[in-house]
Amino acid sequence: MMVQTTWVALILGFWSSLYLLDAFLKTQTLSARKYKAWLDRTGFSVSVCQLRWYSTWMNRTFVRLAQWRPQFLRTWFTCGVFFGLVAMLVSVLLLTLMVFNTLIRSTVENQVLTPIMPGVNLPTSQISYYFLTLLVCGILHEIGHAIAAVREQVHVNGFGLFLMFIYPGAYVDLSSERLQIISPMRQLRIYCAGVWHNFIIVLVAIAVLFLYPWFLMPFYTTGHGIVITHVTENSAVSGPRGLTVRDPVTSLGGCPVTSIKDWNTCIAASIREPSLGNCLPVSMITELDTSSKKKIDKDTKSLYIDCCNETSSTHLCFMYHTKKNPDNVYACLPARATTDRPICKFQSDCYAPNVEISCVYPSVDNQTKLLRVVHGHKPPLLFLGHPLDLHYSVILSNYIPNSALIPVNLPYAIDTFCKYLISLSGALVILNVVPCYALDGQFICQGFIELTLRSTIPDKEVRDAIFSLVVLFGTVLLALNVTLAMWVLFVG
Repeated sequence: MMVQTTWVALILGFWSSLYLLDAFLKTQTLSARKYKAWLDRTGFSVSVCQLRWYSTWMNRTFVRLAQWRPQFLRTWFTCGVFFGLVAMLVSVLLLTLMVFNTLIRSTVENQVLTPIMPGVNLPTSQISYYFLTLLVCGILHEIGHAIAAVREQVHVNGFGLFLMFIYPGAYVDLSSERLQIISPMRQLRIYCAGVWHNFIIVLVAIAVLFLYPWFLMPFYTTGHGIVITHVTENSAVSGPRGLTVRDPVTSLGGCPVTSIKDWNTCIAASIREPSLGNCLPVSMITELDTSSKKKIDKDTKSLYIDCCNETSSTHLCFMYHTKKNPDNVYACLPARATTDRPICKFQSDCYAPNVEISCVYPSVDNQTKLLRVVHGHKPPLLFLGHPLDLHYSVILSNYIPNSALIPVNLPYAIDTFCKYLISLSGALVILNVVPCYALDGQFICQGFIELTLRSTIPDKEVRDAIFSLVVLFGTVLLALNVTLAMWVLFVG
């Protein structure tokens, strides 16, 4: 809560300072003229919690794009009309079903619309992906409107970007006079172009998500281990002798690791199963043992015995038994030298002719495990603690770079960005096609009513009344879903 409050204070402070600076420069005699001229020249404008940039430099690009294969573009945007109308129907039915189920079942779980708010349900590490996705989706959405408009002989006055509070976006300024006099079908090609392009973004992102492993094959190795892409600072595995970024991990506690799935399986197995031991000759145990020779109370109620008295950072208390002494015997042994020996689960795993060998187990409580992590050519890391602490201390990838020049985070970045494109661009489709005031769905609904009802209902006032009722229903429907989603986020 403290972190969220700090971020809100910083954001409000930024907007307050920017607004006051803008007002100050506009009212000062010495700076007002030059400042206003600079704003006109650059296209920037400042208002309450909003920064805008507007320009006409993209207009020629829109004209050139609209002239590319006119017949193809006509078919392209006509497909967008059919998609927009079907998506509107599906979206309304879906949101209506969600409200109905909530009222009947008295539950607000599994909402279609889930607001994503930085600091609330969006991790700080994901903020850059979130804002970049919003900006990309917004720009391509508006470019769709602009190209469709130019193709339908509607003038584009300009294109702009904005930052509203913390959310980036884009907009296109079209000639409203020309837009109102063209046919309803041509209007629909323009109105549906934005959501159509958002849907295409979803399809492209899905394709990239499935195909990018093939494109990365020449630069990365998979199936032979995993690589560390991030280590949490001040964690149990950080530090000079700990795990570092780009370390390839091939084994965890004697469990082979070839993928993140293997890593998770090994972590789960280490939590569920007793600690493994290592095979050591009894003579070596006696030679390496540095524990005090005082008698250990066998009736102790402690879950484990520390025969090293917590005085050594390199030694650990192990327990074992021999033929002469079937009860547990404890020895303080060097942890690294002990874990370098063959792994055993039972005493029978350590048989050797003419040599008495015992399986020594770390003397730790049930929650603590001694795990040997093999990471590249470095000495193995000996982790002593709960396996989940190790699991949450690192971020891993299945793609091991073939060269130090190849970025280790590229596969993760592609994967994460594509998933954000799918979810956010898909959400924009669901939102924008709803027949709601100020959304594309309002204009799509108006164009569809004019296209289908103008011949059967010649009275424009009746058509306008139908349009107003549909848009009112869509606005209330969307408001209910957003309210339920906010309830889940902050209350439920």
